[in-house]
Amino acid sequence: MVAFRILNIGKQIRDLEKSWGFQNELKWINLILITLMHVGGAVWCYYYAFPVKWQTFLFASVMYVATGFGVTGGAHRLWTHRSYKANLPLKILLLICFSAAGQNTLQEWVRDHRVHHKFSDTDADPHNANRGLFFSHIGWLMMKKNPEVIKKGKEIDMSDIHNDKLLRWHQRYFTPLKLAFCFILPSMAPVWLWRESWPCSVAWQCFIRYLTVFHSELTVNSLAHAFGYKPYNKNIRPSENRFVATCSLGEGWHNYHHAFPWDYRAAEHGDFFNVGTKLIDFFHYIGWATDLRKASPEMIKSTVKRIGTSRTDEGDDVDLSCRSY
Repeated sequence: MVAFRILNIGKQIRDLEKSWGFQNELKWINLILITLMHVGGAVWCYYYAFPVKWQTFLFASVMYVATGFGVTGGAHRLWTHRSYKANLPLKILLLICFSAAGQNTLQEWVRDHRVHHKFSDTDADPHNANRGLFFSHIGWLMMKKNPEVIKKGKEIDMSDIHNDKLLRWHQRYFTPLKLAFCFILPSMAPVWLWRESWPCSVAWQCFIRYLTVFHSELTVNSLAHAFGYKPYNKNIRPSENRFVATCSLGEGWHNYHHAFPWDYRAAEHGDFFNVGTKLIDFFHYIGWATDLRKASPEMIKSTVKRIGTSRTDEGDDVDLSCRSY
């Protein structure tokens, strides 16, 4: 009888999904957990986020930059695109920072992003922007992958990731590392070091900092594929978006990035908010990062001339040869 009821509930859920017109089945566990994280976080922060000690606020800000760099400087620019090389201490630091960001495993992150670049905004793209802003931002995490995503994902060369002993170790212990560096240790540090109340510390680390980084990174998939201008390749959806670049430590110059994905800067020109590039430059200065790859001015000008545009999103003509972000 119990088994029959479970099967019947499953059928009702599938019927509900079809009636809602979903292209793929929902991942109900993910949907529930993501919803609870946001609703629960809002309630928790309403009661416990304030008053807050200045050290707790500063620590949350530092963790925002550190975990963001783990994603953009580590998972994205180093391991997905191989845009530079890192020595062992930098790799370990990046893995700690990536674990603290609380995202999917590094192997999943790299595979999904390589598929995204190869089949951008098609049915094989995990967060296909043609399916709407909500889907490309967070909805794709609540649904099972499109069969094309799975099919094309199996064709992606992941040998460099699978053959790396350090990354295999990180994959094996990813869950405890994620729990420790994303939630437990950051929440306990303010309590231990400057006697912050534990509910306030949890509010700033497990909800405010974590969810801010989470959504900042997701804007690259959504907002940067919907709003902005396209000076480097007018034929694709990825666009230059200053807001996204600011909150994601420099990942919002997305039209450039899709034109030159192997460029470690992820932008033609740096600005104050391209923190990811500045940090890589710092580690290059101290010898921890080497072989930084970037597109030459001649290559950029040639690409702009072939497939770019000289118009900004406001419609004003600009001289791309001296464009400064």
